[in-house]
Amino acid sequence: MTQIDFTGVFPAMTTPFDQDGEIDHETLAADAQRLEDAGVAGLVPAGSTGESATLTHDEHIEVVETVVAAVDDVPVVAGSGSNSTREALNLSRRAADAGADALLLISPYYNKPEQAGLYEHFRTIADEVDLPQIVYNVPSRTGQNVEPETVADLASHENVRAYKAASGDVSQISEVIEYTRGEDLAVLAGDDALTLPICSLGGRGVISVAGNVEPERNVALVDAALDGDLERARELHFELSPLFRQLFVETNPIPVKAAMEIRGHNSGALRPPLTEIEPEHRAELEQVLTDLDEGRETEATEAV
Repeated sequence: MTQIDFTGVFPAMTTPFDQDGEIDHETLAADAQRLEDAGVAGLVPAGSTGESATLTHDEHIEVVETVVAAVDDVPVVAGSGSNSTREALNLSRRAADAGADALLLISPYYNKPEQAGLYEHFRTIADEVDLPQIVYNVPSRTGQNVEPETVADLASHENVRAYKAASGDVSQISEVIEYTRGEDLAVLAGDDALTLPICSLGGRGVISVAGNVEPERNVALVDAALDGDLERARELHFELSPLFRQLFVETNPIPVKAAMEIRGHNSGALRPPLTEIEPEHRAELEQVLTDLDEGRETEATEAV
């Protein structure tokens, strides 16, 4: 099995579409290279931020193939989850064949299985696909919570190597870390605003939306937190907090695609049913990004 250090910042990549709604693979590859050059620990294509819900299975794998081919030295963690165990298993096998280094598996959505069903779902894929896997808990999207005890049971499997915590419940995330201290399970923040709190509890990083816009600052934040430099980590956390909030004023990835476009990175159109960001939210986002740019210029001047 591939060994991956799930420590650091893993941007949840957007998927660029052209005006005809087709995947812009050239832009996708360039974006992957931009993020790799910024020093991120890995890349996560074809997840929620990548509008996976509107990708066909073939497009899903094409996105993974493009990112794998574009980068040199960072692992590619392919989103390959589904609410159907059979479908998730098929996507996971295809992602492995496409060259993915690891898998991000959202918990089944809509059909709301009980904890026993969630355990069997993740266990089946872990048994059948020999890649490191991340259990992804985001109850706001799936309608069902993966309980800490279920995560702890899964953590004993050699292929379950990380947990993406996007419940927003720090107490629950603390329980996951507590219950898995005897296992080699990396707990990663799934909400940018909770990166520092989760790292302070023993988490190892973040699967980040904001990392698409401010990769260097997010890397610096996680590095400082893991190095024990809490003063610097808090400083970066508060610098980035307005961006963290603004990226979720509308459904992800609507704001982050707008932010990337404002920064000059071609993020492409959104696929329906998602719509373009509201003008007032775009104006607020532009101000947040201007403030961050001015802060960077001030830091550079002071350094001289």
